[in-house]
Amino acid sequence: MTVFRLFAILALILTVPVNALAAQQLVVSDKPEDVSITIYRAPDRGDRAINANWPQGYALITETRTINLPAGEAMIRFEGVSEGMFPESAIVTGLPDGVREKNRDARLLSPQGLVDAYLKRRVSITRTVKATGKSRTQNVFITAGPGGGVIFESEDGFEALRCTGLPERMIFAKVPAGLSAKPTLSILTTSQRAMTATLSLTYLASGFDWQANYVATVKQRKPGERTKMDLFAWLTVANGGNQSFENANMMAIAGEPNRERRGNQARPTGGGLEIRCWPMQRTHEVPFNMGYLLPPPPPPPPPAPMAMMADSEVIIVTAERRKGSVMEMASPVAVVVAEQEDLGDLKLYRVPERVTVNAKGQKQVAMIVQSDVSYDRIYVANASDYSDDNAPLSYILRSRNDEENGLGIPLPAGKVAVFENSPVGPLLAGEGNLPDRAINNEVEVVVGESSDVRLSAIELRRTKKRGFWRATIANARNHPVDVEMEIPYEISGKVPGVEMIDGVPTWRITVPANDEISLNYTIRLR
Repeated sequence: MTVFRLFAILALILTVPVNALAAQQLVVSDKPEDVSITIYRAPDRGDRAINANWPQGYALITETRTINLPAGEAMIRFEGVSEGMFPESAIVTGLPDGVREKNRDARLLSPQGLVDAYLKRRVSITRTVKATGKSRTQNVFITAGPGGGVIFESEDGFEALRCTGLPERMIFAKVPAGLSAKPTLSILTTSQRAMTATLSLTYLASGFDWQANYVATVKQRKPGERTKMDLFAWLTVANGGNQSFENANMMAIAGEPNRERRGNQARPTGGGLEIRCWPMQRTHEVPFNMGYLLPPPPPPPPPAPMAMMADSEVIIVTAERRKGSVMEMASPVAVVVAEQEDLGDLKLYRVPERVTVNAKGQKQVAMIVQSDVSYDRIYVANASDYSDDNAPLSYILRSRNDEENGLGIPLPAGKVAVFENSPVGPLLAGEGNLPDRAINNEVEVVVGESSDVRLSAIELRRTKKRGFWRATIANARNHPVDVEMEIPYEISGKVPGVEMIDGVPTWRITVPANDEISLNYTIRLR
């Protein structure tokens, strides 16, 4: 090497800033000072219930964190982020020189994570010796785990963890590199000077979902009035992750924003160990049934003690049916109700107070409170589903989503529980599904079947081109009922009472109390 080249290299080194030669500095933000969470429903879930184990929706989370940023290069670790975070969506603002690199740390510090990190490595195990009752510590080699149980090799051979019935504990030399106690996002950044920075971290995360749960309470009808009900809806939010969001601003979005499908997000490893043992007895000593090892049956429960009455006193309880009175269920009273706002073509429901969304839990907040909603009870049928044996008709509650009928608000999709008042109190009449309904849309909820209103459809005769049918609707109730029967065929000629509804011939009729009505119609055969 020439003297000229040596001086050139030294000059280049001297021009490098001192901060660049210093070790990378670590800054840890263990939790946010403020958090907002906006939850989106699972796409294409339809009328299915929320997946309790891992909800299939997602959330937009915004956290505010304050850190002491040193001068030079630093790694900032945001601990406690949602375990379903999409790292490519994370945006950090508030740094003087921006972000150079992002890393998602998905390996969690947990019993399962430790064993997984020490797989095929040596650890120490302390356990009680059966013969002496004293504790003994020895080095063992972990050969399998954690999904199929933990198996280790010692000087005594291969054994399974915690299968002796005596205390055992594993001792690890150190925490493996890359294991974090919480789901963590780390970033690299550079600052020209030390400062206190308030950062905003925004990201999308899976493992969330929400739905509306309606409670419809049918009210007693007064003479000359339409039937009415009180409609109450809960905003039910689910968090499937292991992170709670305390004192958060919470919102929910109704509608389906366009979002491209992506690959399954790797969830952080963690959790407890799965312990599996095998029997210590000989084969003939192990209970065996149909190829499965079975534990011994539990002993029968002791008989319930008889209550001793002083002086052989006997108490007789009698029941009397209430006559002429109906016990009405009071509608729920909401203290806090989510406020509905427009968000372009979507609807946003904002909870006006801060709430805590617990890990692995669900939260319900009042969403809709509408009293005196007018509706019609309609009995519906499809003629193709009935034969000559009369069968019960389904009935629906129908209304229109406008102010005239006591609504006029967007109705998100959800489950509807319908309660009817009775002399013995409110009773569940049925449950149905309500799809998304905009203002002025028709609202229908299928409640159940009525054994008092029945239909039979009989084919009287048939030719090559025609089928001659008779449908009979019988009403055993003590008041008239409205019926709509679809006839999903091409009808020959015009039949009185049959009209086209959504392209399907439909028979609309009011059947008097304790009476029946028949309809003769002819269909074309192809």
